[in-house]
Amino acid sequence: MESLPLETAEKIILRWDSTASEDARDKMIFSGDRDEADLYLQAVDEIQRSLSSVSVSEKVNSAIQIAMARLEDEFRNILISHTNPFDPTTEDEASQTLDPPSSSSSPKHPDNDESDEVTQTSLLRFNSDGAASSVTGSYRSTSSIREIDLIPSDAVYDLRCIAERMVSSGYLRECIQVYGSVRKSSVDASFRKLGIEKLSIGDVQRLQWEQLENKIRRWIRAAKVCVRTLFASEKKLCEQIFDGVGTSIDDACFMETVKGPAIQLFNFAEAISISRRSPEKLFKILDLHDALTELMPDIDVVFDSKSSETIRVQAAEILSRLGEAARGILSEFENAVLKEPSRVPVPGGTIHPLTRYVMNYISLISDYKVTLNELIVSKPSTGSRYSGDPGIPDLDLSEFEEKTPLDVHLIWIIVILQFNLDGKSKHYKDASLAHLFVMNNVHYIVQKVRGSPELREMIGDDYLKKLTGKFRQAATSYQRATWVRVLYCLRDEGLHVSGGFSSGVSKSALRERFKAFNAMFEEVHRTQAVWLIPDSQLREELRISISEKLIPAYRSFLGRFRSHIESGRHPENYIKYSVEDLEDAVLDFFEGVPVSQHLRRRSE
Repeated sequence: MESLPLETAEKIILRWDSTASEDARDKMIFSGDRDEADLYLQAVDEIQRSLSSVSVSEKVNSAIQIAMARLEDEFRNILISHTNPFDPTTEDEASQTLDPPSSSSSPKHPDNDESDEVTQTSLLRFNSDGAASSVTGSYRSTSSIREIDLIPSDAVYDLRCIAERMVSSGYLRECIQVYGSVRKSSVDASFRKLGIEKLSIGDVQRLQWEQLENKIRRWIRAAKVCVRTLFASEKKLCEQIFDGVGTSIDDACFMETVKGPAIQLFNFAEAISISRRSPEKLFKILDLHDALTELMPDIDVVFDSKSSETIRVQAAEILSRLGEAARGILSEFENAVLKEPSRVPVPGGTIHPLTRYVMNYISLISDYKVTLNELIVSKPSTGSRYSGDPGIPDLDLSEFEEKTPLDVHLIWIIVILQFNLDGKSKHYKDASLAHLFVMNNVHYIVQKVRGSPELREMIGDDYLKKLTGKFRQAATSYQRATWVRVLYCLRDEGLHVSGGFSSGVSKSALRERFKAFNAMFEEVHRTQAVWLIPDSQLREELRISISEKLIPAYRSFLGRFRSHIESGRHPENYIKYSVEDLEDAVLDFFEGVPVSQHLRRRSE
């Protein structure tokens, strides 16, 4: 194409001077005839060439200023009018299919009874009971990055033509400012669609945790879309327009566009990472940690320049603080379990809310074992390090040399839970009920470990056997505390008399023995019917064990001495139970309801 005469070029520039012509104000060059746009660019080129000559007239200087002002307006208009709508929700859905598997995708909560709710006194609280998108892969070392065309290719061409001329004329700063302001507004609009709010770190830390949980879930989805699609596509657009135009101009425009939004995005995760620690926050913090870990390779690719180093550093520091927060929460959780202060015995010796809370909690921990095995690199400080402090249980770590630090932490939590429960059992005035309480709670711990393959693998069968032995020992201790004295009434000793003229059974002693048995059994029946063993199998096993000792002993005693009572007066006052009556009565035990309700049920 032949060059324009300087005078012709000046006329073209002045014809489109929007400050002097209403017609020029109402029309945009690049929105009309293509030839007109090319002619204007040719005129700008001629004016720029004339600037390099020795004598430059004031008229030429004025023309270049008018041209740059016009090109700035055209640049802005193309950016605004040709920006394709970005639907982040569509990209959000698409990104789900491209995400690499998480090291511990959000776990499903273990199947629990309704009473197994993990609710949270102090640290532990619980209650009783655009256009069509195109996927490209240029600089793009991670398959999870999904660039889309934010602006059509013909508009990108025009923007590059304008940018080249503005930069070569010394209008780099104006070009970057216009570009950044328009594109940042577009990014802000996408943020709003993604539900990313403008919250300061202080704003985040003042929110209730229940509100934050939903925001964390939304942030994880949004962050993936932002880094892998929105920011990556903005970087691609900057390269298409500015790459080669000047030194690192594409990086400067990219950061002008996304630095503020990126800081806004990561400030949320930073606020979570430095917030007050509490046990219920652990799993959402681990979700954030996993999400950011997945995103770090993409962040390193998208923010790979020197000018964007602050973003990479911020993300890496947040990831480190999230890991530290997780370690700190686990340590504080252990301390809270050890020192949980409730002293009021749970009615009926049933499962303590602390036991349900802790076991559900460590079941969830096992769902995050891949992440936590990377974060937890040291074993717990157990009782052996506390100079024999009687308020802290001991654990011989040499027994668990083959276990990971996380495995040992979970075992330690169970150890200190039992230690706490043993202390709580001492608040029961009835020793039998104290043993039943320990049995119920340790049995629950065993069942929770057995019910989770991952947790069982982490705890290990050797320690599981110890736990099983403990609840069985508690069951044995219960039976001794309750039934030895009852069965003692059914012994022969002390019933036989011998004398000079007669020998045989002392009826008065026998009557007193039957009366003592009746009174003791009635008291045990009345008391222990309202005690509770929630696990039906354990309840049945204990009843069977009781019956295997009680029923044969009573049947034998009754067989040997019934005739001595029945031959006297009012035998019904002494033999109040048949064998069948006792068998029925044992079925009332550990149901958690008064005897009167059992009697009413049997009479119906």
